[in-house]
Amino acid sequence: MATLDDIVSFLDTELRIKEVPDYPGAMNGLQMEGRQAVKRVAVAVDASLPVVRKAIESGANLLIVHHGMFWNGARMVTGATYEKFKIAMEAGLAIYSAHIPLDIHPVVGNNARLASALELQGAEPFFEWKGILLGIRGRFEGSLNQLVRRVGEVLGEDPHVCCAGSGKAGVVGVITGGAGSEVVAVRESGIDSFLTGEGPHWSYTEAEELGMNMIYGGHYLTETGGVKAIADVLSEKFGLEAGFIDHPTGI
Repeated sequence: MATLDDIVSFLDTELRIKEVPDYPGAMNGLQMEGRQAVKRVAVAVDASLPVVRKAIESGANLLIVHHGMFWNGARMVTGATYEKFKIAMEAGLAIYSAHIPLDIHPVVGNNARLASALELQGAEPFFEWKGILLGIRGRFEGSLNQLVRRVGEVLGEDPHVCCAGSGKAGVVGVITGGAGSEVVAVRESGIDSFLTGEGPHWSYTEAEELGMNMIYGGHYLTETGGVKAIADVLSEKFGLEAGFIDHPTGI
């Protein structure tokens, strides 16, 4: 039977938890201790109270997420925060989080999974941030409309699009999540069509002025691929039951 220590050690090494920079609230790695004997793993995008409840109901005793328990910073352990801690501890549920380390992983990362699903040609890392390359870019051999349709098929919902550039998709930059505010720097990186999750209101008008196509796929939807891939890896390596908890935010 796999132990929590074994799984944490594997994930820490594979995702380079100690090496990859992030913002302080991410607190990547094991965020809550749980039972050592891991029988079932649940994966999800967010460590919210409803997700923790669903994980416990599924029989999981390890929950792996992209956005962890301290995403919004320190807060009083009262109300919903207290309830989340309480039921997780009572159930022996361990919680592990990986944010940027999961975004940038070359195989199971959110960017890599999305770029692969879109069949981008010559895919390579791009967009320097704090000494790492945050996204993936590659050429899409087709029109912007074809790319948009493909994104909708992969994510399960039609994206919101700013058609401000060429009718050809061209060089596509993929940075999942909330990277829309980087629109200027992305354009300067030679990107024709930028796929991200969400951005501030002004990112749309900025893309128009820059003549770059902008595809907003949804923060949640663009970041389900990484945790799903982790579930598959743990299932194969440790022989564990692993399942994805879908709790969309619509954002």
